[in-house]
Amino acid sequence: MHAPDQTDLLTLLGTGLAVVGLDGRVAWLNPALGEVLDVGPRTAQGQDLAVLMRAPSLSAQLARVLAERRGFHLRGLALGLRGREVSADVSLQPIDDERVLVEVHPLAHDVASGATPLSATLRGFAHEVKNPLAGLRGAAQLLQRRVGDDDLRQLAGMVIAEADRLAALADGLLRHRGAARIGPVSIHELLDRLEGLVAAEPDAPHVRHDFDPSLPDSVGDTDRLMQVLLNLTRNAGQAGASTITLRTRVEHGARLGDRTVRAALRIDVMDDGAGVPDDLRDSLFQPLVSGRPDGTGLGLALSREIALEHGGDLRYTSRPGETVFSLYLPMERTHE
Repeated sequence: MHAPDQTDLLTLLGTGLAVVGLDGRVAWLNPALGEVLDVGPRTAQGQDLAVLMRAPSLSAQLARVLAERRGFHLRGLALGLRGREVSADVSLQPIDDERVLVEVHPLAHDVASGATPLSATLRGFAHEVKNPLAGLRGAAQLLQRRVGDDDLRQLAGMVIAEADRLAALADGLLRHRGAARIGPVSIHELLDRLEGLVAAEPDAPHVRHDFDPSLPDSVGDTDRLMQVLLNLTRNAGQAGASTITLRTRVEHGARLGDRTVRAALRIDVMDDGAGVPDDLRDSLFQPLVSGRPDGTGLGLALSREIALEHGGDLRYTSRPGETVFSLYLPMERTHE
């Protein structure tokens, strides 16, 4: 067997990718994007990508990328696919003077029924973490049996519980292809549990509450929502935050994707860290984008996809000393 080259690896990715030339025509397209566009990679070669995606505005954006020699990220671009209009986040990056790499991430819309799965890239990541998690759980079990200190046994038990939760999350991504398990969620109980997990980590920031006590229970997948909030709090700690504030509010007339809901639950994770670097602001939620050398660039991409599959959204505002990530969840379920 030969070692896979770069083209082999791009072909295997679950993220939809294409390379287009000066005229906007496809020079190469991977199977993942071919599946989205309902066209074979070979058939797509030589065709106008804007026509294939039924997005006329894409032609001008491709020309602009080559003219200005810089990337652009198009949020919620309308595509006419398979007889209906869907939205996608589209990233355009110049490869050289004559070619552009196009990355397409269709957005989940039928989230109430769970019909739209999480991306294949993130399901692949779930597969990769299962074995390390099993080893981590086994080591924690050995520690729990051998240590005599009650506090250490409790910490080992927390490691086991978190390993089980993450393994269940990974199993759900693989077995159910990303369909969320929707049920009642007590948001404030979830946030109390989150605070305990944050406090158990080394050099943890101080966590404060600013809760709206009148909020009713919500609905969602508890484990996945916890994963979003853990990602946000850990990112805050890694950004040098000394204090994290967890805030809950109701936002009326919230715009979520292509619809406006009467009321949405908003969970804010506020921190006083360094803030989001300027060069990452437009691509922060893209897979494999990270501000840390050792980062995977999957945490925020996964978090936003989880928000979208719940019919909500994940947004942020940031400046040095004040960053707020806001998770929006509709307070009524859709039945479209």
